[in-house]
Amino acid sequence: MRIGELAGAVGITTRAVRHYHRIGLLREPPRQSNGYREYTLRDAVELARIRRLSELGLSLDEVKDVLADDMGKDLVEILAELDADLARQEEEIRQRRVRLGRLLEQAERTGQLSAEAPVSPELAVLFDDMARTSARLPGPEPAMAVKERELLALLETGSPGGDRGWLYAMGQRLIADAEAMRRAYAVYAQMDALAEAAEDDPRVEETARAIVESIPDEAAQAMIAAESKGGSSEKGGFADALFAEFSPAQAAAVRRAIELLRERAG
Repeated sequence: MRIGELAGAVGITTRAVRHYHRIGLLREPPRQSNGYREYTLRDAVELARIRRLSELGLSLDEVKDVLADDMGKDLVEILAELDADLARQEEEIRQRRVRLGRLLEQAERTGQLSAEAPVSPELAVLFDDMARTSARLPGPEPAMAVKERELLALLETGSPGGDRGWLYAMGQRLIADAEAMRRAYAVYAQMDALAEAAEDDPRVEETARAIVESIPDEAAQAMIAAESKGGSSEKGGFADALFAEFSPAQAAAVRRAIELLRERAG
């Protein structure tokens, strides 16, 4: 058989056959006097096995290892590893479909997704509740409420799983307590009012204390614990970028609130 006939018999391209020759995966027969290579049935059988192993998901290096072992002992081990890897991929796909399903349910229920989507189910519920609260306001939603959702989505994405406890605790409190959500929106309005204020404006202290009062004890404790692990929340590139988003009076209120939270935590 010529190379084209060999490739056609197995259902692959001649380019693939030549590649297998180059990497030493398939024996390359010597050229005949006419300059052509002549392939045997044995070559076709071996090439067919290479294709079957590749279609199982084995890499070409793994296929080479299998073919080098006449007894096929490595094949069992490799197939077991491949099966375990596929099982992990299936679980990852299942979890992704669960998240996608929740997003689709949210879109069907509310008619839209939040600008911060996709987020975890916990934050999605909180953001839905915030949207309902905002819809009941006499005027537009406070700009600080939008900024907070963006920050919460960012913190959830960038924080290790164990450091999200304070975030979820605060979200659960807001969801379960309509009065807590109302106070949160009052704080957002107070923060908006500081946008053009000076740092020494007396409303800075009032707003800082309102911020602290709006945070439940369990969330405050978890926030302080997370801060103690990662260092001061007022230092570093992330904190600098965060405070740069605030006006001077707003930043002063947040810094003062952090001080008050530390005092409350003892």
